[in-house]
Amino acid sequence: MTNDLTPWASLKEFTDARIALGRAGTSLPTRELLKFNAAHAVARDAVHVAANFEALAETLEGTGEVVLHVHSHAADRAEYLRRPDLGRTLAPESLAELEGQPPSDVVIVVADGLSAGALAHVEPLLAVLLPELRGAGLGVGPIVLARQARVALGDGVALAVGAKLVLVLIGERPGLSSPDSLGAYLTYAPQPLTRDSARNCVSNIRPAGLKVRAAAWRLAHLIRQALHRELSGIALKDEGGEPPGDFAALPRG
Repeated sequence: MTNDLTPWASLKEFTDARIALGRAGTSLPTRELLKFNAAHAVARDAVHVAANFEALAETLEGTGEVVLHVHSHAADRAEYLRRPDLGRTLAPESLAELEGQPPSDVVIVVADGLSAGALAHVEPLLAVLLPELRGAGLGVGPIVLARQARVALGDGVALAVGAKLVLVLIGERPGLSSPDSLGAYLTYAPQPLTRDSARNCVSNIRPAGLKVRAAAWRLAHLIRQALHRELSGIALKDEGGEPPGDFAALPRG
């Protein structure tokens, strides 16, 4: 069946999902099979390619940010993928890297997670979010770049630098149409064994998903509310709505 004869074909323009693929006999058309294999290869690459933290650090330092580098207990990518628990805690030498930082309201951790490509959205997002936080009078600590890291590693960072709230920006598990999705998890008063129910998540930050401007607006609202009400997670709802027209109309980058 050709695409022209598929009743779903008109819906393809509204989604990246694999619908209305057509068929060749009882199988997928070769064109769609090749597209699937290519998307699968891109998703695998997203998981295994090392994040370019050096370039990100240079960009952030160029804007005047203090940047620190830490590493989880996972020695390398292979161990990180086999042992999720090791990605949740800081390596001992990384604790020394965090010593001496003044207490702050917010510390931001950038973690490679499961998609190095997602980190391309970090600098545009921070270019909008950081001025909004500082404009609200909040103290923002260093930007901590965390290799082989999962969300919970941010809890240890916040405790080490004395931050009230931690925001973890992390590469999400890639899908076959979204290999570069960035997730943002915020936690107020994190503890060594913070439950996932105590975190708020803003997901799918990427050009084809949630735009950085809208993501920054939601995160700024949630962070201000979390600090004001001294909570996060299921008790904190995303009630910020859509950003107003005069919010970050021309973000840097």
